[in-house]
Amino acid sequence: MKNFTYYRPTSVDQALALLDTRWGTAELLAGGTDLHDLQKEYVAQPSRVVSLGGVNGLGGIAANDREVRIGAGVKLAEIAAHAAIRKHFPGLASAAGDVGGPQIRNMGTLGGNLCQRNRCWYFRDEHTNCLLKGGQRCFALEGENRYHAAFAQGHRCVIVNPSTLAPVLIALDATVEVQGPRGRNNVELAKFFRAPTGPTERETILAPNEMVTSVTIPVRGLANASYEVRQKQSYDWPLVQAAVSFTRQDGKVNAVKIVLGHVAPTPQVAEARGIAGRAVTEDTAAAAGRAAAEGAKPLSQTGYKIRLIEVAVKRALLIAAGQKRYWEA
Repeated sequence: MKNFTYYRPTSVDQALALLDTRWGTAELLAGGTDLHDLQKEYVAQPSRVVSLGGVNGLGGIAANDREVRIGAGVKLAEIAAHAAIRKHFPGLASAAGDVGGPQIRNMGTLGGNLCQRNRCWYFRDEHTNCLLKGGQRCFALEGENRYHAAFAQGHRCVIVNPSTLAPVLIALDATVEVQGPRGRNNVELAKFFRAPTGPTERETILAPNEMVTSVTIPVRGLANASYEVRQKQSYDWPLVQAAVSFTRQDGKVNAVKIVLGHVAPTPQVAEARGIAGRAVTEDTAAAAGRAAAEGAKPLSQTGYKIRLIEVAVKRALLIAAGQKRYWEA
């Protein structure tokens, strides 16, 4: 690990003042579960590490009848256990409670989960000069890509976005508060992520001298759920995730949103066909799953994700509708 200077500011303004206008020289440290790995792998080599552990205003969950505001420094375990979140947003509580193991959930933060770097093994290998590290090619396009994108068309880099909270928050119409030298700005979470194409870009729209301070979710009475398909349940990133939300009236659903995770460089807002204006049954949920997978263009080893998308969407819809989880019998 490269030597660095460690800073522990007490305010957001102090933290921002320690950042740079270009990536790589300074990094924010929240829970550290991602940054320290990147440093040990010599992918991140900052001269300054700015801890957010002592920054006032980044913690706490504030809930009322209109919205729930979650500070960027709130731990994932706290999100999973919070009564208002479990009541209004069970999909978010479920997603937060499934991240990693207990140690990760008690260290990892909301902001860290949204802003973490991708898990591509070529990117994480210090000896591989991939597209995101200044190289000329994405090695996953023709190499080992079984955990990469299923919606790969049009992307020079075929990573998958690693955040498991992002799809649920997008389905719930959340906004993220970003603070930088020019003040604060609220951004729809659906517009917060982007597909990076080189070392001057990251997986979000954040500039090098900006940071996430909170996320706000409107309380609208939406039924919602998240379902993940993992290779092993105990501790792993999902192969595919589906987050859904909808309104219900007279047994029928409307305003359906389906967001897929771990299938594209950004969370993928899918087509919600075959379900709107109808009751959620195994047949309608399966039809919605098939529609959500349409348009995918998998890589040489990611074709299996198509079927997983169909299953994940079907089960997320059934969970949100309160149907029996027959697959757990």
